[in-house]
Amino acid sequence: MTGQHVLAIDLGGTKTALATAAPDGTVLHEESIPTRAAAGADQIIRRMAECGRELTRRTAAEGHGPLAAVAAVSPGIVQDDRILFAPNNPGWDRLALPELLRRTFGVQRVAADNDVRAAALAEARWGALAGVPYGIYLNLGTGIAAAPVIDGRVVRGAHGAGGELGYQLLGADRLVGAAAGRAPLEEYVSGIGLEARGSELLGRTVSTAEVFALAAEGRQRQPAVAEFLDEALDTLGVHLANLACVFDPEVVAVGGGMAAKSGGYILPRLARVLDAAVPFPPKLVPAAFDARASLAGATALALDAAASA
Repeated sequence: MTGQHVLAIDLGGTKTALATAAPDGTVLHEESIPTRAAAGADQIIRRMAECGRELTRRTAAEGHGPLAAVAAVSPGIVQDDRILFAPNNPGWDRLALPELLRRTFGVQRVAADNDVRAAALAEARWGALAGVPYGIYLNLGTGIAAAPVIDGRVVRGAHGAGGELGYQLLGADRLVGAAAGRAPLEEYVSGIGLEARGSELLGRTVSTAEVFALAAEGRQRQPAVAEFLDEALDTLGVHLANLACVFDPEVVAVGGGMAAKSGGYILPRLARVLDAAVPFPPKLVPAAFDARASLAGATALALDAAASA
């Protein structure tokens, strides 16, 4: 694809980020716009299209050639004709993302995937999982998800739902899960879950960051919060250890907003469980990418689509 460029799009719940990139992955232009998810899919698709066309026009005008491919990533399970399990994005269940990209940008080479798996691809291509034959990317943020990576390829699963750790059950006595619209582990220990349960514990509204700050004050001043958070992270560690027992990874890279802000508290506790439970404990490391991980992954997807026959 010499003399061409690609367009990458990260359709997030809060903001939508777009970037054009050269064949070697160098970012040429980047913009972000508010998603306004509650206002429905039509309005963000319209504004995304306008922003994307302007980026590609500007990129081509600077001598980077025509648009070769487009890739978009999103929360939820991205299928050809719809996006499932994205309750915070009304209208996503009717969004045929690949065909929409073809019509909107006039190219045939397109790709669409889940945002966490895209972030895992970025880590496998350029980050903490580069050159790792067997790895796992763990995303800890508003939600929770994981993505196994084998020889640089992200495991998508039969329905594009591989690694949806947040839907794992908390125990045999609590068999309420995806069929009931619930994500048990995510509700228990994700950013939004810790915020809700921490607020209930303290009798006032607290943020996830405040829960970690209070727990870090130690057991003398905040024993209830410290015990609450440690138990939640132990539970997460058990689920991660179970996943590691199945896939036998060499490295687990931990990313996402919650990990970026509180990784110093989280990673040692997860490592303790992995070391105790997994026959061959993987190395636990921070992810290389920050909030741009999904956009970087979308760039990798677009480059792969451009290179496809």
